[in-house]
Amino acid sequence: MAKRSARFTCQNCGSVTTRWAGRCDACGEWNTIVEESDGGVGAGPRTIGLAGRKGRVFPLVGLAGEAREAPRIVSGMTELDRVTGGGFVRGSAVLIGGDPGIGKSTLLIQAAARLALNGQRVVYVSGEEAVGQVRLRAERLGLAGAPVSLAAETSVEDILATLQAGPTPGLVVIDSIQTLWTETAESAPGTVTQVRASAQALIRYAKATGVAVVLVGHVTKDGQIAGPRVVEHMVDAVLYFEGDGADRFRVLRAVKNRFGPTDEIGVFEMTGSGLSEVANPSELFLGERDGKSPGAAVFAGMEGSRPLLVEIQALVAPTSLGTPRRAVVGWDGNRLSMVLAVLDAHCGVRLASHDVYLNVAGGLRIQEPAADLAVAAALVSSLSGVALPRNSVYFGEVSLSGSIRPVARSDQRLKEAERLGFTGGIVPLANLGEAAGGALSGAVSGVEALADLVARVAAGSAGLEAPARNPGISARPAPKPAVAFDRDRRPAGNRAIEGAPGRLAGGPT
Repeated sequence: MAKRSARFTCQNCGSVTTRWAGRCDACGEWNTIVEESDGGVGAGPRTIGLAGRKGRVFPLVGLAGEAREAPRIVSGMTELDRVTGGGFVRGSAVLIGGDPGIGKSTLLIQAAARLALNGQRVVYVSGEEAVGQVRLRAERLGLAGAPVSLAAETSVEDILATLQAGPTPGLVVIDSIQTLWTETAESAPGTVTQVRASAQALIRYAKATGVAVVLVGHVTKDGQIAGPRVVEHMVDAVLYFEGDGADRFRVLRAVKNRFGPTDEIGVFEMTGSGLSEVANPSELFLGERDGKSPGAAVFAGMEGSRPLLVEIQALVAPTSLGTPRRAVVGWDGNRLSMVLAVLDAHCGVRLASHDVYLNVAGGLRIQEPAADLAVAAALVSSLSGVALPRNSVYFGEVSLSGSIRPVARSDQRLKEAERLGFTGGIVPLANLGEAAGGALSGAVSGVEALADLVARVAAGSAGLEAPARNPGISARPAPKPAVAFDRDRRPAGNRAIEGAPGRLAGGPT
């Protein structure tokens, strides 16, 4: 009898080794390697006799031909349909991930109830909660009367047998994929092998029957969906449900979608009666804004096809530590380091002895480089103690040379700002022509370099709304360029910005 071999699989990245180790060489995580049987997936009858099996000849077709729009199931939730590209595609598999308690199950039970009330047969299978717990949630949301077929089961074979025995459903929700197990994989539920095998069986069922399958996935401490990354490649769409548990806003973001755009977001508000859709998120994100405080700038961004205005808050304070702290919420920390370096190298604004805290209000996460200019304006405003104009928006990408690069769809950004009552803005000089003809065209200023923006804030030429908190900053217009250079064209370091008797660096004069 042949000796049965074993393999060791990392539960974080799916890397396979021949022996156990405390640390995975592929991803660097500790205590994630688990022994699994080498039988694994496909060790059953499907693999018997494959060596002698002769392949069949299948036809090859050309690129030209009739192309039809994929049939969809519209959920009735506008924000969810926006992210999925118009609804769930029949025969597709969708993976939804998010932090624990963020509202994944609430979102799906609401979508399932709406589809069931519209005549679709919906099956909701919970592997984490009992039937009574799901019923309590539905009763709390006021959805107890929706004709949703509910079950609590973790065996993939039993789930597929039940689905095939009755009428074909339109949508099947599995909450969650990490709790399922299949007999074709000889390992514990939640392991890489079980997750991969269970997902493969459900996706195969979706393609064969035309049923839309939604899988809920747990996330790791890094925010990535737990289990092997191959599952994300197997499904047709990957959605992330983001948000801060202490905030009421939730954002559904598509990072992969074979049947729609990958840059759309849906915004929801968590209320006592469940998740409510936010048709105009800009008004909510800016509703509690205090425009008289330094360190706040309004960024006019784009999320997919939707313009979105959000407040960026910055706090710059002298540090008492040897190494200053950099804390970022809602933005890329590496991008903040780059903006700080450009301010130091090309604008003479030194923050090496200051702690920097940056926050995107409302729990939204910004991934667009066009936020560079708004971040820089907030940082300089906080350091100088000068409040930015309340009715101005900012957008533009900062390059390493200190220049402001143009961004796409600036006209849509300014139209959204005009609709919300803003009367001015600071934009890249190359985008100034696109603003011509609009209501804000006369109040929009273009900047070519980041030093121009620093000069506006330091000298108050853009119109100050509050007196300078730092006595070294003057509100007089700057008669010369913002940055003084040495003879070899290097920035003057910690020198004063010409036109203002103090220094933005905050150091000794």
